[in-house]
Amino acid sequence: MSTDMRDVRVGGSAVRGTVAKSIVTPSDLGEASYVLTQAASRGHAVAFLGGGTELGLGYPPARVDVLVKTARLARVVEYAPADMVVEVEAGVTLAALQKHLAPHGQRLALDVPYPELATLGGLVATNGFGPRRTRFGSLRDSIVGVSLIRADGARVRGGGKVVKNVAGFDLPKLAVGSLGSLGMIATATFRLHPLPETARALRVAGCDGATLQAVVRDVTARQLEPAAFLAALNESGSAYDAIVVFEGFAAGVDEQQSRFEALVTERGLRAERLADAARATGVDEEVRTYGDLRVRLSVPPAHLTALERDALAPLARAVAEPRAVTYPSLGIAFFSGYAADVAGVANALAAARRAVEALAGNLVLLDVRDRTIADRLDPYGTLPASFFLMQRLKDRFDPEHRMNPGRFLGGL
Repeated sequence: MSTDMRDVRVGGSAVRGTVAKSIVTPSDLGEASYVLTQAASRGHAVAFLGGGTELGLGYPPARVDVLVKTARLARVVEYAPADMVVEVEAGVTLAALQKHLAPHGQRLALDVPYPELATLGGLVATNGFGPRRTRFGSLRDSIVGVSLIRADGARVRGGGKVVKNVAGFDLPKLAVGSLGSLGMIATATFRLHPLPETARALRVAGCDGATLQAVVRDVTARQLEPAAFLAALNESGSAYDAIVVFEGFAAGVDEQQSRFEALVTERGLRAERLADAARATGVDEEVRTYGDLRVRLSVPPAHLTALERDALAPLARAVAEPRAVTYPSLGIAFFSGYAADVAGVANALAAARRAVEALAGNLVLLDVRDRTIADRLDPYGTLPASFFLMQRLKDRFDPEHRMNPGRFLGGL
């Protein structure tokens, strides 16, 4: 075996400030299994790194004896265009996968920031999603199979290679959002969607929270099916510009556009067609990659107005250069900016968390550069009632708690 734990490069990389003692970049899954087997024999703690686009999420790991980078695990293992299913290794980037699928008129219906860097293993570990979650859901809704390398180096598989095969389906669901706490994601299998014949984007400017919630109700009542529905805080910082994207066959898109224009007109608004539908949702990435403070807030969609009034608006007053984007039909918002007044920002975040938790939601710190703020606020907030189940799963998959120790929810 070409990779030896004694021959790795020392230092030079860190996860959330925890410096890795050694770094390994295995060339195939066999080497990756060997690395974890060797780590188990020595009681080493192991962390994993793909494109590094979500390193701010979670707690700093308690220690990192071995950092496993997945950059060389970048093969498309199996692709069946007729079945619309693909299996990839963890280090394949989203952009590379989409390029591989495009000649067959297919795509993974996922649009996250930094697609040229974000790896599928990392996206599974963090349950990545973008504006098209409106119609297609997150990776939890697209994944049909997964293989993990356990803490002891053994490889296990769950799910199947076709959508209709649900044998062992729980393992893929468990892997999504696990943040590397159960083991190394080796491969993942996804169901695909066809590339749309036509895409059209419309913008409705100057919406407040109540207006957005009313438009969401109208869209649902009239059975419109936008591929993406988002609203970005405009330059005034006092209102939102809503963007709706319709995709599919041309006739269907025309009909959906007409019905949407009619409903906003009835509310005294105007829908403006955007020239470049492919770039219409780019504001989402701008918000989610901006500033030295990034937060995700979630509430039941019925509480969208309260989310804007009780959490987003106070945060915008406390933070320098605030930016926000919401997915109104999902009750999800991303907020970013600069923490000029550290104490004020920390207090505003704590108040916003209390507000969203009172609405049966949550506030998660995605990236906080100022350690003073990070030390005052838990990344995740109040633990869910299901936390005891997460503890049992961690004990079952990683009895010695060596996989990303301490980084996940509740310090698992």
